[in-house]
Amino acid sequence: MSDTVKKPENRYVNDLRRYGFTQDQVIGIRRLIVPVGLAAVFLAAIAFLVGGSYTSLSEDWLIVVAAAVVGGYMALNIGANDVANNMGPAVGGKVLTVFSAIAIAAVCESAGALLAGGDVVNTIAKGIIVPSGAVTVGEFQTLMLSALFAAALWINLATMLSAPVSTTHSIVGGVLGAGVAAAGIDLVNWVTMSQIAASWVISPVFGAIVSAALLYLIKVKIFNPKDRRQACTTWVPLLIAVMAAAFAAYMAMKGLKKVWKPSGVEIVLFSAAAFGIAWFLARPFIARRIMNIQSNRKKDLYKLFDVPLIIGAALLSFAHGANDVANAVGPLAAIVSTFGETTTIAEKVSIPLWIMVVGAFGISLGLGLFGPKLISVVGEKITRLNSPRAYCVALSAAITVLIATTLGLPVSSTHIAVGAVFGIGFLREITENPNKRKLRPGHMLNATSEDAFNSRNLRKHRLLVRRRYVFSIAAAWVITVPASAGLAALIYTVLQTL
Repeated sequence: MSDTVKKPENRYVNDLRRYGFTQDQVIGIRRLIVPVGLAAVFLAAIAFLVGGSYTSLSEDWLIVVAAAVVGGYMALNIGANDVANNMGPAVGGKVLTVFSAIAIAAVCESAGALLAGGDVVNTIAKGIIVPSGAVTVGEFQTLMLSALFAAALWINLATMLSAPVSTTHSIVGGVLGAGVAAAGIDLVNWVTMSQIAASWVISPVFGAIVSAALLYLIKVKIFNPKDRRQACTTWVPLLIAVMAAAFAAYMAMKGLKKVWKPSGVEIVLFSAAAFGIAWFLARPFIARRIMNIQSNRKKDLYKLFDVPLIIGAALLSFAHGANDVANAVGPLAAIVSTFGETTTIAEKVSIPLWIMVVGAFGISLGLGLFGPKLISVVGEKITRLNSPRAYCVALSAAITVLIATTLGLPVSSTHIAVGAVFGIGFLREITENPNKRKLRPGHMLNATSEDAFNSRNLRKHRLLVRRRYVFSIAAAWVITVPASAGLAALIYTVLQTL
């Protein structure tokens, strides 16, 4: 009798589960279709507008339209993948919501691309190939189109796999592969390639060391003393001043380098002035904030780092827009330049305004449509962040670039930012688990089942960095250049046979 009573209930429960599953699938498909549809509309609009403007090129207008569409596709993927490195820590630290982070990044990325992106760009992807006399103009057009398309495809795949990768390495790999397919291996600048390979190690290691050192300083000087409020009064304004000086130099050397080229002395003076002004303004600001915080708890004092973190993330986005917009529009500008009065291959070309708009708007649109996935990975899934930890990630990105640039070391901003997040997590494992080696289960048998259960839980608590992201992201970094190069060579071969 009991079985006959349970059967209808089980049937109703199963029906509800099936209905819930179906509803989840519909919502998931809708979330995918809407962004993809809007991206398709953006690319179609590019094709329509560019096609109408270059009809005078007879049959060659199709190459310009294809390059413009692929450039827009590349910009979408840069926004979806690369911008997460700047805004992810702020979201993970619960300082910004995903929506506010996307809004700030979209404005700053667009401003950086349009105001400081520069009107001239290197077309040969940072000297990875030397095409002078080695390829014809037609082969060069196909080469750059293949490189751009391959880089965009690889970044799209990496985004789907939740792996933040370097867009610069992607486009360099694309140019490398297409260049080899076009004119052989002698076309490659192997000095530049060796520098790129070195950056796979230098960038994340530098980023991790600097961010861990900053966090350790904050722990020792601010959160370990008994009177944390007094420690904050002394140290937080100083840290803000250091951040202001670092970002002043960073913007002078990287963010504004295409519109302002200061000397070394000017950069030092500019940074010193930023340090003094920031320290002078931060002291009363922090003092007022601390007066409103009555407790001595760490969580209440974390919010002192919120405003500096937001400003730092915004400046990083501005500099990213100024620098990486060339990854989307550089090859496009190179192709367009070959249709002018002088149909020759130039090492540097001017970028028309419409190409800059395609790059700037594409990056912002890609961030808004597809960016939340990678923002969540960088900010929340690698390790747990809070406001001071996220602040260390942002500051370490600027400091690491400055150190590497001064020493002449090749670095990737993507690898630096993600490496900084890993550095924060591994420092937490070391400082919060001093007896990790002794307590690690497996070294000895547990006396009771309760001891074994507690030891297992303790091990889970100690792993403060998700190892699967360490290996998957590192693997994506290593194969970025060969993967994009292989795709570009394949695409170039196919296009040449058409």
